[in-house]
Amino acid sequence: MMNFDFMLDYRATDTFAEIFWDLPLDATPKCQYIVENSTTNNKQVVSKTHVSLDNLVPDTEYDISVYLVEDIDKEPSLLGSLKVHTHRTKNKIDITDSPYNAVGDGKTLNTTAIQDALNACDEDSFVYIPSGTFLTGALNVHSNTEIYVEEGGLLQGTDSPSDYLPKIKSRFEGHEMECYRSLLNLGTLDHDADYNCKNVIIHGKGAIMGGGSTLAKSIAKIEQERLKDYIASLGDKIKEYEKPETIASRFRGRLINMSNCQNIWIHGLTLGFAPSWNLHFIYSDSIVTDHCTIKSQGVWNGDGWDPDSSTNSTLFACDFYTEDDSVAIKSGKNPEGNVINRPTKHIRVFDSICHFGHGLCIGSEMSGGVEDVRLWDCEMGPTWSGIEIKATKKRGGYVKNILVRDITASHIQMHSVGYNDDGEGSKVPPVLGDCRFERMHLLGRYLDNNAGKDEWHDCPSILLCGFDVPGYEIKNIEFKDIEMENPENGTDSIHMEFCENISFNNIKSVPRK
Repeated sequence: MMNFDFMLDYRATDTFAEIFWDLPLDATPKCQYIVENSTTNNKQVVSKTHVSLDNLVPDTEYDISVYLVEDIDKEPSLLGSLKVHTHRTKNKIDITDSPYNAVGDGKTLNTTAIQDALNACDEDSFVYIPSGTFLTGALNVHSNTEIYVEEGGLLQGTDSPSDYLPKIKSRFEGHEMECYRSLLNLGTLDHDADYNCKNVIIHGKGAIMGGGSTLAKSIAKIEQERLKDYIASLGDKIKEYEKPETIASRFRGRLINMSNCQNIWIHGLTLGFAPSWNLHFIYSDSIVTDHCTIKSQGVWNGDGWDPDSSTNSTLFACDFYTEDDSVAIKSGKNPEGNVINRPTKHIRVFDSICHFGHGLCIGSEMSGGVEDVRLWDCEMGPTWSGIEIKATKKRGGYVKNILVRDITASHIQMHSVGYNDDGEGSKVPPVLGDCRFERMHLLGRYLDNNAGKDEWHDCPSILLCGFDVPGYEIKNIEFKDIEMENPENGTDSIHMEFCENISFNNIKSVPRK
C-alpha cells in the first residue's frame, strides 16, 4: 500500500555532526544500529535512529556507514553509507565586542547591535551570543549565517508590538497575510518563487525566547481595534472562527519564521514563548531540528514545530512543553491552499517526548495535501489529541501515506473538526486514508491541562470518523500490534463512522497503568 524511500542524512559544524536515518520497515523494537566511521576506524552501537559524532577535525571528509543489527547471532545488514564533510573553522563575531557592544543585562534593547552583527556574518564567520540576557526586537537572518548561543545565553524577544514592525508577508492558519515580524525572520514569502534563504545554522546550549502571551495579547488588542468594523460586519459568520479574537490574533508573529528557506539546521537550544507558533516554515525544504526543548505554556496557539507546504524535513530528540500542538503538519487552507496546491511531504518526527499539550497533528490546514509522513519512537501519553489527523469538510486536499510506529499516545484520531472553518469551501471533502499504525500503546484517555488544570478524561483509543459523502470515507487504514488500555465503563475502545477497508491485526486490551 505504501512505498517509502529510505532516508540517511546528516548535519555538521566544524567539529561535530548529527547522523540520522529512517526506522527500517522491517525493524523491531529490539533492533540496534552500528555506526561505523571507517575514516577513523571507530564504531558506535546505538538503539536510536540517530547518533552524534564529536571531536571531528574541521574541513575533513568522513566515510560513515550504518548497519542494522536484528539479532546478536545474525550478521549486521548495511542500511546505507554517506560522506560527512565538516565545515571550516569560522571567525567568531561576539555581539558584545566592538563595534556591536550588545549588553546582556535583560534591560538594554540590543536590536540594532545584534542585527549589525548578523549583517556582518558571512560564510567564514558565526555570530556568538555569550552568557547573559540580550533583549531584542525582530531580527533578519540571511543565507549562510551561523548563530551560536552559549550556555547561559538568552536571546529574549521584547513584549512590545512596535519592536516587530513593519509587518511582513507570512502565512497563518492557511492564509497568506501581512503579519508582525517574528523574533528571527528567514527568507521572503513567495509561493511562486524558489528558495531565497539557504544554509543557516542556529545552535548552542542557550535559549531563544519570545514575548509570549503578553506580546500576543497586545498584538490582538491592536488588531481588534483596527478591524472592529470588519469583524462586526461578519455577523453570524463569526461562528466559523474558533473564537471572537481569532481574526485579530492571526497577525501575531512566530519565534522563528522560515519562508522559502532551504537547508536550515536548528540544534541543541531551548526555544519557546513565541506570541503564537514557535518554529514555522512555509514553502521550505530540508529543515532539521534536533536536541531542542520547546516551551509555550500559557500561550494560545503555542505550537512547537509546524511544517507548512514544506518538504524533506526532520525533527528528532526534542522535548515539548507546548500549550497547543507539539507538531502540526500543514499545507494551507481552503480556498487558498487548494489553489496554491503545494503539499507537505517527506516529513520525519522521531525519538521525541510530548510532556503535555495537544500532541502530534496533521491539519487542520491541509488543503494542499500531506503525504509521506513517518512518526516513530515517541512518548506522548499525557496529551490532549494524541496522534490526530484533522480537517474540516470544506478543506479539500488529502492526507495519505502516513506511517506511525513504536509510540505511546493518549489516542489516535482521524476526523473532522468544527473550528477554524472560515473561507470558501472546496467542491469536495478531503480524502483521508492509506495510513498504518503499528506497535503502539494507547491510553484511551487524554490529559486536559487548560487553565492550569490536570484532569484526565476517558475517550476511545481509536476514533475514525470520515465524511458523510460517498467516496470520501476514511479508507485503507491498518492497525497492527496495538495495545489499548482497558476502557472505563461506557467508553468504546474503538469508534468508527464512514470508514472503508479498516484492518486490525493483533489488537490487545491490557490493564490500565
